[in-house]
Amino acid sequence: MPSAGAAPPPPPPAMDELYMERDFYIGLALALSSSIFIGSSFIIKKIGLLRLSRVGSVRASAGGFGYLRDWIWWAGLICMGVGEAANFAAYAFAPASLVTPLGALSVIVAAVMASRFLKERLNLLGKLGCFLCIVGSTIIVIHSPKEGEVEDLNLLIDMLQDPTFITYVVLILSLALFIGCCIGPRYGHKHVAVYILLCSAIGSLTVMSCKALGLALRDTLSGKSNDFGMWLPYFLIIVTVVFVGIQVNYLNKALDIFNTSIVTPIYYVIFTTLVITASAILFKEWRHMRPEDIIGDLCGFFVVIVAVILLNAFREMDISLSDVKGIMRPKRELLSHSSHKGGAQYEDYLNDNEERGPLKPHYGTNYLNA
Repeated sequence: MPSAGAAPPPPPPAMDELYMERDFYIGLALALSSSIFIGSSFIIKKIGLLRLSRVGSVRASAGGFGYLRDWIWWAGLICMGVGEAANFAAYAFAPASLVTPLGALSVIVAAVMASRFLKERLNLLGKLGCFLCIVGSTIIVIHSPKEGEVEDLNLLIDMLQDPTFITYVVLILSLALFIGCCIGPRYGHKHVAVYILLCSAIGSLTVMSCKALGLALRDTLSGKSNDFGMWLPYFLIIVTVVFVGIQVNYLNKALDIFNTSIVTPIYYVIFTTLVITASAILFKEWRHMRPEDIIGDLCGFFVVIVAVILLNAFREMDISLSDVKGIMRPKRELLSHSSHKGGAQYEDYLNDNEERGPLKPHYGTNYLNA
């Protein structure tokens, strides 16, 4: 029996809170599984293409379609489809500010599997990038908003009429039209950010459309409401298809002109930033977050940005742990090593000049006396 001065036990959580927490973890699981399937799909399809090239089949880059008869390539395509479906479903359960940054985990999966199955070397910076990506994703999961602000499509229609979101949509469409018609043809082949900015801007609206469409599909399948009896879901389907086509077109242009190691981190940073901004404007996901959670979520996002840059921008550099161990040696050993190395280079220089002929004095000084 509790004493008179003991505090009363906390009340049990409300049913709505339990449902919100359950939806959050369902969305988190779907986002994680999406990254695993999408990251694996690239490696599986690459294995199928390499196998075809070994047997002498015409490569895909040369116009060949032999991969359509290869079951490994189809397995990779199915993994890609499952991953995209899981990512689409995740937006119906979890906030976009959680689902979108976790897409960087697919880069880790692809990098680790490429090192294991394709024998592609993962240098020290790449391994640090994988570690930082896991750390940043964990921080995002801990501090991200745990509840959605949209429970039905009628509420979403009211949110779509918010003047702030309408202003954002007008700005994004105006920016995309200006880049596509004026800036892109003139500077798109010179500056990597031109086409990526257009693709990311349209992509932020695509994610909002996918999240709204996923909400309508979830409510219809659960029997909560028949949202497909309204006009909005069909409008969202058209918008999603058109915007995805625009994204794919301009992203392919950027990949065709610039190096993938540059396009990938820049696209991730711009795209994720605009998605978080659009989600905060439309769904008000950050409205009830504490200041420390907002700071923590942003810090996690910045850590993931650094991780993606390390994984992609420096993948061709030959850096290993032995290089770090060499830097950590005492200065005396480093000076001794550099002097021996310099002496050896000097001897090589003398031998080369002896083959060419006697050394000539230079400004009153002989190279042998230098």
